[in-house]
Amino acid sequence: MQLTRRSLILSSLLVEAALAESRKLKALIVDGFSNHDWRKTTAFIDATLTATGLFEVAVSTSPSEANAPGWGEWRPAFSDYDVVVLSMNNIQQPDTRWPRAAEQNLEAYVRNGGGLLVFHSANNAFPHWPEYDRMIGLGWRDKDHGPALRLNAGGRIERIPAGEGEGTSHGPRQDTLVIRLNDHPITHGLPERWMTPDIEVYTHARGPAEELTVLTYGRHIATDAYWPLEWVVAYGKGRVYSSSFGHIWKTDEGVPDRVRCVGFQTSLISAAEWLATGAVSYPVPDDFPTEQEIRLRPIAGRP
Repeated sequence: MQLTRRSLILSSLLVEAALAESRKLKALIVDGFSNHDWRKTTAFIDATLTATGLFEVAVSTSPSEANAPGWGEWRPAFSDYDVVVLSMNNIQQPDTRWPRAAEQNLEAYVRNGGGLLVFHSANNAFPHWPEYDRMIGLGWRDKDHGPALRLNAGGRIERIPAGEGEGTSHGPRQDTLVIRLNDHPITHGLPERWMTPDIEVYTHARGPAEELTVLTYGRHIATDAYWPLEWVVAYGKGRVYSSSFGHIWKTDEGVPDRVRCVGFQTSLISAAEWLATGAVSYPVPDDFPTEQEIRLRPIAGRP
């Protein structure tokens, strides 16, 4: 009888463990080429999402060039995942474009209800691809590519027409006061203002800017103007999140403070969960930054 009881308990624990594993959200990181350090970026995203216990993370790495072996057959299985995290750009190799079938597969995945997280440098990618522009809403583009959104200190949005103003830029990285504009599942419960270190504030990000909601904005010190920092886009039945956070450059030593920021990591995790489910259960941590204080934490598995 004692053996039977132990067996039942063991079986119950195994079932609970299996159910817990099955409840994890499936995230796919897509990488392979960028002017940023995409390998270190992938390691950071993987470690950050995995450490929450909410996600099971896989990676699809494309061939690095359009004429590389296997390029024409490269097809990430987007539909197998709850959220896709894109961490690549072709800004320095504009002829490197996805096979058209892979582009169409991503369009269909998001349009039919999938979630796409456009991680930092991926916002600079694929200006040749009109549906990608619609998915990301705003991107690193020339001044004729579409309107830009600028804000005043109080959060009123001004739409700058295509052809007016400048193309996208960011100037020197800066410690930035992140200002919440809209109460959204990603920002719900966060302070109205919090400090993050050494980020790029994009000026004149451009694109269709349709079905777009600005979540947070910040002041670009060099021009004394305010610009979107995080935004979401509705694309068909799907959801897309973009931000200018997350810069990891090829010359960065170790893990830079800008991605060790507790606020940025919280936004990344919350955005990934919202994209996957439409809701956010990840709690606001006790050590979240304040308006006066930047707060950092180590990356899981790293010093």
